[in-house]
Amino acid sequence: METSWLLSAALGIGLATATGFRVFLPLLFLSLAARFDIIPIAQSWDWVGSLPALILLATASMVEIFGYYVPWVDNVLDTLAVPLAGIAGTLALAATLADVDPYISWALAIIAGGGTAALVAGSTATVRAASTATTAGFGNSVVSTVETGISTLVSLMAIFAPIIAIILCIIVVYFVLKMWKRVRAGKNNKRTKR
Repeated sequence: METSWLLSAALGIGLATATGFRVFLPLLFLSLAARFDIIPIAQSWDWVGSLPALILLATASMVEIFGYYVPWVDNVLDTLAVPLAGIAGTLALAATLADVDPYISWALAIIAGGGTAALVAGSTATVRAASTATTAGFGNSVVSTVETGISTLVSLMAIFAPIIAIILCIIVVYFVLKMWKRVRAGKNNKRTKR
């Protein structure tokens, strides 16, 4: 198997994982990397590096990041983020798979990119709901800051060190699932005590 294909897939999966934490921030990093020719983009996705795309993604990223610090807006954003993350993860992986057959590219993008992003987004939404319930929303700003930090770190690692990013993604998904299971177990314990 060709090394460049593996690096492209690792880059895309890393960005897809990051979209599970913040939908638009990894796409902004993808746009910047494409604009400055840091990474190869599939030819049909050249528009990602355009100035209008960059401005739109930067604006959407800022609105999303700051929206998560507003107590009731963060829960609305979580509701929207799960399906949007799946779409963004699919697009991030599809955009990075240059020189791959379109059928393979889209199948991989939907399964690996969209699936990973939706899994992470769904799990973090559950963690945020638990934070809201246990801290009356006061802990959500900490959760938001951590999520933005992880999204930034994973995005940058995906662009500059894709293989290390895959390892980081596996670790992140493991801990997200572990936290999700802990939150779910806590909810089940509360139900059985009633």
